[in-house]
Amino acid sequence: MFDSLSLTRIPADDEALRAPVRAFLDKALEGVAPEVRARSWGGFDAAFSRALGERGWIGLTLPKEYGGGGRSLYARFVLVEELLRAGAPVAAHWFADRQSAPHILKFGTPAQAQFHLPRICRGEVFFCIGMSEPGSGSDLASVRTRATRNDKGWRLDGQKIWTTNAHRSHYMIALVRTSGDAGSRQKGLSQVIVDLSLPGITIRPITDLTGDAHFCEVFFDGVQLTDDALIGAEGDGWNQVTSELAYERSGPERIYSSVVLLDEWLAHLRTRREPSQRSLALAGRVLSALAVLRSLSVSVNGRLAEGESPIVEAALVKDLGTTLEQFIPEAIADALGDDPDATLPDGLARTLQYVSQIAPAFSLRGGTREVLRGMIARGLGLR
Repeated sequence: MFDSLSLTRIPADDEALRAPVRAFLDKALEGVAPEVRARSWGGFDAAFSRALGERGWIGLTLPKEYGGGGRSLYARFVLVEELLRAGAPVAAHWFADRQSAPHILKFGTPAQAQFHLPRICRGEVFFCIGMSEPGSGSDLASVRTRATRNDKGWRLDGQKIWTTNAHRSHYMIALVRTSGDAGSRQKGLSQVIVDLSLPGITIRPITDLTGDAHFCEVFFDGVQLTDDALIGAEGDGWNQVTSELAYERSGPERIYSSVVLLDEWLAHLRTRREPSQRSLALAGRVLSALAVLRSLSVSVNGRLAEGESPIVEAALVKDLGTTLEQFIPEAIADALGDDPDATLPDGLARTLQYVSQIAPAFSLRGGTREVLRGMIARGLGLR
């Protein structure tokens, strides 16, 4: 596995995208408080997403015939890295850009691609991902939500939970069971595109510890889907969804969730006449770990760019990345305790509070630590 994670460089023409994106973000986010920017891919701002769409920065890798930019995954890596570094509110278009649109392009019909992709690229429609269910968590093979064939297409019944921004999205790509039962595990699973405005759908936001409400539970009670709601082949949902997860688990978002806090803390250190040795050592430790993780993430991105599906490698990046993301707020809080008489900037204090509260979720979203380590062990031939 490790032979496949060789050092990979971002091509110069893709790296050149960084400057205009950074210039746009400097202006768009001027004056936005750090505790707001720290939410980044949890921050929902439809107008900001439409502004990105106007610049061609949603669907950057999609074919131009569907309104995309026709660029490489490296270009998208640069774009996403800059958005997260700045703490841009990207949640509105996030899942559609990262997963749903490439998924529809790969597995959907030409009609599905023609209908959905141009609107995604313009930032007009937003998608959520329906995977987790009550009682199954990240064990997707135990999905119980069922789509049953009828004379009008598919009848959908069941429940999803921890669905990010379902209450603000127009569509969901849901993993459902079209044959067998929960004991059938990976067999009999399929994916459907669900119009969330249809009758029979109830969406309830879940307020988290920070006071935000981006997670939702979604109920399907006899929802009638048309025949063309199925995406890909019936019964092939497991293979489809696992290839989708490589996009979800390997990107910069799995290493930069605490980066706004890190920047605020480093800015505070620069104002100190004599920062503590513990703080300086911590800064070096975090930045060196971040540099290695970024290289791993770029390498996995390179595998994806070559058309491969590095599922195990992506799981490794996410597990290591979320471990660092969770370490940063805890370590910064401890380091600040070395100088209890120092005046703490309000922005740093509020950002530390927010990131400390949300950090436990970093190792839950996109697959729990236990699931990821099981995948890595199998990839190493240990299970």
